[in-house]
Amino acid sequence: MRKKIVAGNWKMNLGYEDGLSLFSEIVNMVKDEVIGDQEVVVCSPFIHLSSIAKLGAAVKNVSIGAQNVHQAESGAYTGEVSASQVKSVGASYVILGHSERRAYFGETDSLLAEKVNVTLKHDLKPIFCIGETKEERESNRFFEVIKTQLDQGVFHLSADEFAKIVLAYEPVWAIGTGLTASPEQAQEVHAYIREVIANRYDATVADNTTILYGGSANPSNAATLFAQKDIDGGLIGGASLKSRDFLEIVKVFN
Repeated sequence: MRKKIVAGNWKMNLGYEDGLSLFSEIVNMVKDEVIGDQEVVVCSPFIHLSSIAKLGAAVKNVSIGAQNVHQAESGAYTGEVSASQVKSVGASYVILGHSERRAYFGETDSLLAEKVNVTLKHDLKPIFCIGETKEERESNRFFEVIKTQLDQGVFHLSADEFAKIVLAYEPVWAIGTGLTASPEQAQEVHAYIREVIANRYDATVADNTTILYGGSANPSNAATLFAQKDIDGGLIGGASLKSRDFLEIVKVFN
C-alpha cells in the first residue's frame, strides 16, 4: 500500500532561529494531534537541516528533506551541496526537478536523471517534481510534457530503484499564484501518471507509487484534493511556513 505523505517546502525562507522555531512548533503539533500513519516531511534550506534533523529524530512520522543536491559526488563546485553531505546531517528526502529549479536554474531532464542517480546511491528518497506550464496546459500538451519528464528523468531506473521515488505533480501555473487545479483536473493528471508508470513497469509498481499534489494546496482545499483516488498527499509551499496551516493539511489523513 502506498504511503500518504505531506511534505513542506520552505523554499528560500526563514533565518536560522525562525526555522528552528517553526520546526519545533510543527513537531509538537504532530506529537499532540496526528493520529494517522501519514509521514510529515519538512524540506528546509540547507542551513537548518542538521539542527532540525536532531529535533525531529525522536518523532517516528517526521522526516527531513533537502531542496536540491548537486549531481557530482564532490569536488570544485563552489556553493553546491552533495547528496552525501545532505545524508550526513540526517536528511532522508530530496526535492528534485521543482519547477523553480527548472525555470530559474535551467535544470533539464537529463541533468535531473543524474541527480536522481546520485540521490539514490546515497540512500536518499527523491521527491521528483513534474508538471506543465500555463502555456502547455492551454495548448493541451500537458500529458505529453509530463510523459517526457518521466521518460527522461526517472524511467531509466529499474523497478526496484523506481520504488524509492516519490512523485509530485505540480501544475506550474498554480505555484505561488493562488490558483489551484480543481480536484478533477488534479485527479485526471494523477491517474494519467499512474497509467504511464504501469505501462513502463507494471500495475503493481504503479499502484505502490506515492504521487503528491503540489500547487497552492492549503487548509481549505486539501481535504477535497486528498480525497481523490490517485492523490496521496501534497508538496506544500506557502502554507508550510505557518505551523497551524501546515498541520491542518497533515491532519486531513487522521
